[in-house]
Amino acid sequence: MSSSLQRRDFLVAAGLGAATAAAGQAPAIAGFEKVKEDPTKARVWVPFSDRKLKVGIVGYGVCRFGAQFGFQDHPSVEVVAVSDLLPDRCAELAKVCRCAQTYPSLAELVTDDRIEAVFVATDAPSHGQHVLEVLRHGKHVACAVPAVFGSLEEADALYQAVKTSGLKYMLFETSAFHDDLHAMRTLYGAGALGELVYAEGEYYHYMSTPIDSYRGWRVGLPPQWYPTHSNAYHVCVGGGHFKAVSCLGMKCGIDQFQPAANPYRNPFATEIALFQTSGGGAARMAVSWATPGHEGEKGRIRCTKGTYEGTWSANLPDGLDLRKPALPPGVEAGGHGGSHGHLGNEFVMACLLDRQPLVDIAWALNMTVGGIVAHQSALRDGELLKIPTYRWPAT
Repeated sequence: MSSSLQRRDFLVAAGLGAATAAAGQAPAIAGFEKVKEDPTKARVWVPFSDRKLKVGIVGYGVCRFGAQFGFQDHPSVEVVAVSDLLPDRCAELAKVCRCAQTYPSLAELVTDDRIEAVFVATDAPSHGQHVLEVLRHGKHVACAVPAVFGSLEEADALYQAVKTSGLKYMLFETSAFHDDLHAMRTLYGAGALGELVYAEGEYYHYMSTPIDSYRGWRVGLPPQWYPTHSNAYHVCVGGGHFKAVSCLGMKCGIDQFQPAANPYRNPFATEIALFQTSGGGAARMAVSWATPGHEGEKGRIRCTKGTYEGTWSANLPDGLDLRKPALPPGVEAGGHGGSHGHLGNEFVMACLLDRQPLVDIAWALNMTVGGIVAHQSALRDGELLKIPTYRWPAT
């Protein structure tokens, strides 16, 4: 493990990020508004294990993601240890998670033999290497999006590591537990929609000024390097993948998206990708940092038996329930369309019941690498490029 992973220098927080960090609160970021589920529409939670999953949590940056997914409130979880490279943030994460044990780095936390599973909520460029480090220490792992950051080679390495480890891996893709996408997946799985012909996904997040982040990784971020919120509206419906892509990038006058002003030499603030899908259909997936208004993660699908865009008007097949799974008492649905609590609960269930998590390594990488190749296409004026495919169970 490199010293840079164990002990890295941090940027001095500035602007909104600094102000909110000082207050111990996350800034007002689109998508983080908490959603309360209607108790009259909720299912009843049934305990599924007589033991607690021992979890370590790493990362409490500007979005405070380490404490957003309800691990500290889940009756089937014990948060054993937490870590953040900044001591004040580490202390705050420990307080929020009601956890006595802290470590100054992920490299030290993963050596704790009590920990069975780790949630990685660190900076996006480090996700791949951090997950690999957790797997090397024999622990299940969940990770914030994206699965990897702009690297197809790292995607292959991550896939092989999960394949050979026999451990659980889950990507915490928030769109997967939006009400509409959950309903799409349920209807599709029951055969009510027929074949998926066309999907649209959109992630609009206006960033005239970049959100404060470790080493400025969000400054000039290529839109399709952060593609999973939109790509989920195909991959997380029926488990399909993308075969090829033509993507157009649009420039804007925002300073951070001038190539000389960002570390990626990225000229685009908006990228619109047209994918060929594995089922012989098509998908349009948009990511934009430069179009204000109507922000968030959204999507729609058209199928051979019907269309889903926000609601389902046809009769449901007998016994089909479009409600999301029940959450344990005390676990909130949370932000990003009420997905946070459901993602945490799904990972805990997968580990304790020894089953595959919903957003497994194949779904995670198929959502992520499609965007990486899409950005390559945009830099080549929309050239049609093939996309690597990942499957699970691994062949």
